[in-house]
Amino acid sequence: MDRRQKKTRQAVYDAFTRLLEKKSYSNITVQEIIDEADIGRSTFYTHFETKDELLRALCTEIFEHVFSEDLEKEQTHDFSHSGGALDSEITHILYHLQDSRRYIKGILSSESGELFMRFFKEYLERLFEGALSEKTSEIPREYLLNHMVCDFAETVRWWMRNDSYSPEEVSHFFLATTLSR
Repeated sequence: MDRRQKKTRQAVYDAFTRLLEKKSYSNITVQEIIDEADIGRSTFYTHFETKDELLRALCTEIFEHVFSEDLEKEQTHDFSHSGGALDSEITHILYHLQDSRRYIKGILSSESGELFMRFFKEYLERLFEGALSEKTSEIPREYLLNHMVCDFAETVRWWMRNDSYSPEEVSHFFLATTLSR
């Protein structure tokens, strides 16, 4: 993507997230996104086929960064030297979700929550597959993977409703209850 395309995509993401802070996903129209981003209809559809595709792209932006191997220090946190430890990766994910809490709460509180969770779980599977490769158990690997993914996804859903805990605390809660078995 060239600079102009990246700038347009960022304008759409910004417009979409501003709207999500005010309205539920289901009540946002493509026209409102276009108006908020100050772009033309054809420009929107050049980048995204549907509003769901926009949500998927936004999720990908969040998750691709968190799961990147080339992490850099960020404004609210620094996991650039975490070395790929599971607890650090989980805490890093939680920091990004915390930074995006205003609109993620809106996504999770509407029918788009299931779509968001489906995308989120795809990334979590990759994360937890690595952790399970080091673990031996008589429990089927596929079951353990499903359990970890679903447990963490529901932990995030719970945390979005109970935001008095830090990312480090929530990471600890999850690891203590999921990996202690």
